[in-house]
Amino acid sequence: QLHLVESGGGLVQPGGSLRLSCAASGFKVYYYEMAWFRQAPGKEREGVSCIISSGSRSTTLDSVKGRFIISRDAAKNTVYLQMNSLKPEDTAVYYCAAARNNQDICDLNYDAMDYWGKGTLVTVSS
Repeated sequence: QLHLVESGGGLVQPGGSLRLSCAASGFKVYYYEMAWFRQAPGKEREGVSCIISSGSRSTTLDSVKGRFIISRDAAKNTVYLQMNSLKPEDTAVYYCAAARNNQDICDLNYDAMDYWGKGTLVTVSS
């Protein structure tokens, strides 16, 4: 059975950093497109960053470019989201997701994801 479990969320001051982890079980992350989405209170879920199954290309939301980096560790079967220079508007529940495809590009398409974690809350506040 396939599972995604996020961790690493919490309360951080503006300008701080957090690293989110997504531990996968029941499948290998290097065979799947992996992505991070987020949903702020009262807003729709939006794609933050994704990485294709080969690991050679990623896509990142414009508002977090230069601050957030997606990566993965095949040995640990885990995907990460390093978040730097955090802003109050980054406050949201962050979700890890996986899609069964071998595409050459990922486009942060919510409807394309097949599996979801339950999320981890990130709060950026002083």
